[in-house]
Amino acid sequence: MYKIVAADVRAPRDGKFIEAIGHYNPLTNPRTLVVDEERALYWLKVGAKPTDTVRDLLSQAGVLYRLHLERKGKSEEEIRQLLTEWKQQKEESLVSKVNKKQLRKERKKAEAAKQDSAEAEAASEAPEAAAETAEPETANESA
Repeated sequence: MYKIVAADVRAPRDGKFIEAIGHYNPLTNPRTLVVDEERALYWLKVGAKPTDTVRDLLSQAGVLYRLHLERKGKSEEEIRQLLTEWKQQKEESLVSKVNKKQLRKERKKAEAAKQDSAEAEAASEAPEAAAETAEPETANESA
């Protein structure tokens, strides 16, 4: 689990920070991202420079899109509407990704089942063939 914080540049990486504005947990399914959008916007407006990773996380949360719309001069109602549409698109793409992953898993299971059944058939046929070839050899040995 990772904290998203506003920190002074002079502070050590894991040291003192000014304010925690969220957290990120990549180990949950789906990944958990919680960001206090108002505080994140405040820090970005006063000149905070996010790291590349935090920039990606803020982008996923829609914070950077909101900041972009505010800088373009959009009204609060327009921003709300555009963010709602954007979030719906993100959810739809997430659902489609999850569905694709499930389909891949089902295909792999079906292929594995086919392989197992083919191996089982081959194994059941192998002893019969081995028995047929073993009998003439024993006849040759006893003669």
